[in-house]
Amino acid sequence: MSPSLRCDVVNRLCTFGLATLGVALLLFACRSPSPTRVLPPSASDLVLLQFGHLCDQKETIVRSQEAVSLQWRAWGSGEEVRVSAEDSRSGAEESYFLDQDGMLVGAVFAFPGGLSLKPYPVLRQTLSQLKPALEFSADVPSVPGRGGLESSALYQTGDLKSTTQYIVSGGGEEQTLVLASFSLDPYSRLLSPYRREFLARVERGRQAMRSRGIVDQQPFLALQQFARGEAAHFASCDTPDDERAAEAYAQAIQHGFSSQVWLAEAHHKLGLALERTGQIAKARDAIQHALSIRANIPEVLNSLGSVYVKLGDRDKAIVAFEKAVALKPNYSVARYNLASAYETVNVRRAVSEYETYLALVEGIPEEEERATHARQRVKDLSR
Repeated sequence: MSPSLRCDVVNRLCTFGLATLGVALLLFACRSPSPTRVLPPSASDLVLLQFGHLCDQKETIVRSQEAVSLQWRAWGSGEEVRVSAEDSRSGAEESYFLDQDGMLVGAVFAFPGGLSLKPYPVLRQTLSQLKPALEFSADVPSVPGRGGLESSALYQTGDLKSTTQYIVSGGGEEQTLVLASFSLDPYSRLLSPYRREFLARVERGRQAMRSRGIVDQQPFLALQQFARGEAAHFASCDTPDDERAAEAYAQAIQHGFSSQVWLAEAHHKLGLALERTGQIAKARDAIQHALSIRANIPEVLNSLGSVYVKLGDRDKAIVAFEKAVALKPNYSVARYNLASAYETVNVRRAVSEYETYLALVEGIPEEEERATHARQRVKDLSR
C-alpha cells in the first residue's frame, strides 16, 4: 500500500499483536501504531526476561548468559538458545529465539512442574482483567499434589510492539503458570500454542488443544520470513528497513504457503516493500500477482492504484481505485486517492469524492491531516 495509508481499523484488530494468531490475515498495514490505540492490562510482578530485551543482538544474549551452559539449535532460518531449568534463575526451561540477522525476537519460559502464582498478586490481578484467548482442559499430573484434568487458559497481552502470552492452570490464588512467552508482535504466531513446535513444550496440554482443531498448518519457514518482513516494515526494533522487508517477503513466497490468503498477502506485501524502495514496475507486478491469486480485495486494488499513479498511468489508477470503492464503499483512503486521481480529468467528480471522503472520516483524529488537505482541495477545485 502507499506510505500515506492509515490503519485505524487494523490497529483496533491488532491491539494485542494477535491478528496473526487466530483471526483472518489482515490485508493491509501501516508504518506505526495509532496513538489512540488502547493497550490491554499487562502489569506483572513476575520478572522472567531478566537477561536482556527483545531486539537485543546475539552477542548481548551470549554475554548475559556467560555463567551458564547454553544449548544451541536451529530455529528455522534462525537460532534457538536453551537454558535448562537447573541453570536458569527463573526455574524455567528458558528458550531465546534469534532471527537470521541475530536479533532476539522472542523468548519462552516453560515450567515443568508449574509455578504457583500465589506470590504474584499483580500478575494475578492482570490475568483477572484479561479474557482468555483459549480455554481447554489439560492433564496436569506433573504439578505436585494435583492430577487429572484441570481447567487451563491462554491469556494474551502486550505493549505497542510486543506480545506476552501466559498459559495458566487453575483459578484464583491457586493459579499455576505453565508457560510464558514474549515476542515481537510479528512473531507471536510462531511462539503460541497454535504451532506444533510450541505445543511440544507443553506436553500436558497438547492433546487437549489438538482435539479442538486449532493447530496452525502454515509452513514454519514461510511464516518466519513473513514475520521478519513485518518486523522490518513496522520498525519493531529500530527504523523501517524496506530492503530487508522486500527480501524477507520474497523468501516467504519462495518457501511457500498452503493458504492462498497468506500467499496473496505475501505478494501484496512484497509489492509494497518494492514500492517503498523505488522499484515501482516490480511493485506493480507483485501486486498484480496478489490479485491473480485473490481477486477483488479492496486494499490490494488501492495499492495497485497507488503504484499506477507513480508510474504515471492515471487511467489505470482510476480503474483500480473505482473498483476498490465499489467493493468497499466506506473505504475512506481509496476515496481520497480516487479524488486525487480525478483532479486533472474530472473536477466535479474529484470534488464529489473528496466530500464523500470527508463525510467518512469526520471525527477521526488520525485522518485530520489528510482531511485538512481534502477540504482545501474542495475549496480550490470549486472556484
